[in-house]
Amino acid sequence: MEPYIQSLGVIPIFRPSFDSAEVKAVERVLFSGWVGLGPETDTFEKEFADYIGVKYAVGLNSCTAALHLALQVLDIGRGEVITTPMTFVATNHAILHMNAVPVFCDIDEYTLNLDVEKIEKLITPVTRAIMIMHYGGHACDMEPVLHLAAKHGLKVIEDCAHSCGGEYNGRKLGSIGDIGCFSFHAVKNLAAGDGGMITTNSKEVFERLKQLRWMGISKDTWKREGKQKEYDWRYDLNELGYKYHMNDITAAIGRCQLSKLNMHNKRRREIRDLYTQELHTLSEIKTPQEMPYAGSSCYSYVIQLSRRDKLNEYLRERGISSGVHYYPNHLYPLYEQYYRKLDVAEDVWKNVLTLPLFPDLSDEDVLSITQHIKEFCKYEYVCGAPDDLPVSV
Repeated sequence: MEPYIQSLGVIPIFRPSFDSAEVKAVERVLFSGWVGLGPETDTFEKEFADYIGVKYAVGLNSCTAALHLALQVLDIGRGEVITTPMTFVATNHAILHMNAVPVFCDIDEYTLNLDVEKIEKLITPVTRAIMIMHYGGHACDMEPVLHLAAKHGLKVIEDCAHSCGGEYNGRKLGSIGDIGCFSFHAVKNLAAGDGGMITTNSKEVFERLKQLRWMGISKDTWKREGKQKEYDWRYDLNELGYKYHMNDITAAIGRCQLSKLNMHNKRRREIRDLYTQELHTLSEIKTPQEMPYAGSSCYSYVIQLSRRDKLNEYLRERGISSGVHYYPNHLYPLYEQYYRKLDVAEDVWKNVLTLPLFPDLSDEDVLSITQHIKEFCKYEYVCGAPDDLPVSV
């Protein structure tokens, strides 16, 4: 594998891993004459449900749509949803789209997931659900969350945008709560360009989701073709729905990616381990930890250090991309009315830096990245002469 720093001149944070299999799958669908919601999506849904270990899966056009529909189909209404500030805004935008109230809970400083010990104090008579986001692919501690949900009659929604293939005590994430929501965005573990999926064990929820994703129509276009392909124009409308469905081009790519998911996640774990091996001795840097209950999908590798912004700039000047994931959502002006003081989130976010991690990243690239970080730490923290940092190629 040719190192990215040599072949492209820059190492991105994320990058999908495609080959001729995805090209052939798309070609097959294009020449089939059916590229919308159809048989490929239907097959992908069944394969994905089987992989996650649930009865049903519903293909959508994004994880954002999945989060929105999850809240609607669980009848959250205008109640409160306990959620994390350390996530992409889609998680909490979905709550606002339902006219519900996001109740931000502080996070654990090591996993950057919800601090489950702080959830119960936030539960009120109008709390309806707990939104769990498995940050970076590392599972949130689900057992106490499920205990609280059962005790207070709450729904549990798993935001699995980062965690496709990840596990909690041997169970696939997305099979533990009432509903799992997945992203197939271009840089995710299962990358289909875009798209999403909802998983559930409830037949009632499954049937309702299928209608909600396609304008509330009782039978989608493919089903109305019938066995003899004689188009039946008749259908019912029982509920106001949305145009959220997946298409067969996305599904074809998704099926290829699903067949490679375990292999890709294995490579991600190898990269994580190499990063940690090279960086864990640097006292200035806190490397990610994996808890005993978790089998991370390793979507991202996030370190913590006090001079985060300087390292970000230092790496960029050397052709290495890095980023910050995330700015705490409760600090955005849009969420001002829902603000509460979250000590850990408001402190930790200033130190987090996401390093490159994707299946095609070579060991040579990882070693190059870590060598640059070691040089930075030596001159920035030890020598105290940042203006004299060496220029590397």
